[in-house]
Amino acid sequence: MEWMLKKFEDLDPHELYAILQLRNIVFAVEQNCVYPDLDNRDQASYHLMCWSVPASKEEQPVLLAYTRLLPPGLAYEEPSIGRVVTSPFARKTGLGRELMKRSIEHIRTLYGKQPVRIGAQLYLLQFYQSLGFLQTSEIYLEDGIEHVEMLLS
Repeated sequence: MEWMLKKFEDLDPHELYAILQLRNIVFAVEQNCVYPDLDNRDQASYHLMCWSVPASKEEQPVLLAYTRLLPPGLAYEEPSIGRVVTSPFARKTGLGRELMKRSIEHIRTLYGKQPVRIGAQLYLLQFYQSLGFLQTSEIYLEDGIEHVEMLLS
């Protein structure tokens, strides 16, 4: 696997297409969510990607996992990790946990050691708690899906 962190303007068209395709597959199709994914926050964010390493030159790398790292003041007062997604082909491998650990490390490098706030889908509450996040809100609906705000101190 190859990890890459890039600002929006540094993404090449193939990387951007792969990101939007994976987000569409999971957030729109798999979760049956008919709300827009594009929210004008990608441009100000960093994008963490995990790519497969092709076995041969004929194969193309595949985007296995992705998050966007939002600066303070864009979604919340604190920096945030969003659009956390793992390809259906890479689930149950520990990649999601690795993705979040790397996201936390990068966000702290970029924005300093300060709290990190996320809007987590409720069904992933225990996963995020296992990474040290604490629930800070009641359940709310976002795009028809139950969420809670969580904070990592």
